[in-house]
Amino acid sequence: QVQLVESGGGLVQPGGSLTLSCAASGFTFSWYAVSWYRQAPGKERELVASISTDNGDTNYADSVRGRFTISRDNAKNTLFLQMNSLEPEDTAVYYCNAQLMNFGIKVMDYWGKGTLVTVSS
Repeated sequence: QVQLVESGGGLVQPGGSLTLSCAASGFTFSWYAVSWYRQAPGKERELVASISTDNGDTNYADSVRGRFTISRDNAKNTLFLQMNSLEPEDTAVYYCNAQLMNFGIKVMDYWGKGTLVTVSS
């Protein structure tokens, strides 16, 4: 049974930090490129950060570059998102995503149920 379970969300003041985790099970985590997405109220889901299978390549949305850091531990089947200098605009439900690519074609696509991050004073 494939599962992606996010944790670590909560209420934090502006300027604060949070670390999100995503525990994967039921598939070979190290084969998958993984990402964090977020969806704020009334807005479309957007890509926050992604990381390749071997930690070699990372990509960030312009709005979080320099403040957020994505990382993965393939031995523990876990994805992380370290979020610093949080702003009210970062308030959203954060989702973990795992994709298996084969010659540039997406063949598998898994999603977690999300964890809520609220940045407010």
